[in-house]
Amino acid sequence: MTSDRLRRLPTVRLAPPLHLLDVRLAATPLARLRGLAALDAAACEGCALLLPRTRSIHTVGMRFALDLIWLDGDGEVVGIDRAVCPGRVRGCRAAHAVLELPAAPRRSGGGPASGSVRTASRAL
Repeated sequence: MTSDRLRRLPTVRLAPPLHLLDVRLAATPLARLRGLAALDAAACEGCALLLPRTRSIHTVGMRFALDLIWLDGDGEVVGIDRAVCPGRVRGCRAAHAVLELPAAPRRSGGGPASGSVRTASRAL
């Protein structure tokens, strides 16, 4: 169940392995400011928020932990922060954008640590 606030944002299609996510683009200052803050985890299930042109984020106002996938200007993964708790600040100097999504349950394999998540529409 995606929140109405997220549903109003433009959709961005990503290449595998993230192509199954409902990725929304936070392109306006208001969308970037609000981000996923004050939403319940259930409202963001299966969703991700792409924040272009950023090297740092905060999780003030979050109600759940986030996984952060940092991307360079070509859409290549340059870093991953897992399970970032509310009230924290994170950054990646090599990043050009960040993909925020609800923290996934920990798996023994750890998920993808590198690779490409190129966008079908150039949003970075």
